[in-house]
Amino acid sequence: MALLERVSTLVRANLNDLIDKAEHPEKMIKQVILDMQNQLLQVKTQVAIAIADQHLLENKRKENEGKVAEWMRKAELAVDKKQDDLARVALERVESYRELTEGFAQQITDQKAQVENLKTALRQLEQKLTEAQAKADLLITQHRRARAVSKASDAKMAGGNGSSAAAFDRMKHKVAREDATAQAKSELAADNMEDRLAALEKEDRIEQLLAEMKTKRGA
Repeated sequence: MALLERVSTLVRANLNDLIDKAEHPEKMIKQVILDMQNQLLQVKTQVAIAIADQHLLENKRKENEGKVAEWMRKAELAVDKKQDDLARVALERVESYRELTEGFAQQITDQKAQVENLKTALRQLEQKLTEAQAKADLLITQHRRARAVSKASDAKMAGGNGSSAAAFDRMKHKVAREDATAQAKSELAADNMEDRLAALEKEDRIEQLLAEMKTKRGA
């Protein structure tokens, strides 16, 4: 049946291989566990139904066995009463119910085999689910650790190729250049002030010399 085929596929599944091939291992293993849980529920339901059907078949067999015994007593009574025609009818019923009894017995045998197959599948799936749940955290942790190591390696390679150092050097040079520019502007401002003061002093000396010259000249 299709259910047992699906269960067989899940039981044979190799979690490690599935994780290695999966694009998103964490999602994949969670989905596998969810599928197992769903199939487990279905198998449990089928086991219960199969056992119930087995009980019904057994009841039918017992019922027909009772009919065989009942009509056998009637056939014996008819014989005792010298009623051969009634005995024949009773014996026909006996054979009819005996055939039904044998048919139910065969169905019970087949049903028992089906129940055992379902119970075996149920035990296997329960064991596989337990293993998957036990491995899930470990496998997910391993995957996360591998991913972290990969990212760390990528970062190390990026730092090793000089890009980070070059960026730092560029920033350092930029800061130094801006500092030098600011210092130059400050120096230029100071020079300008000194020039203006010097011009004032020069102008003052000229005026003073002119006054002294006029005094000497009596002008």
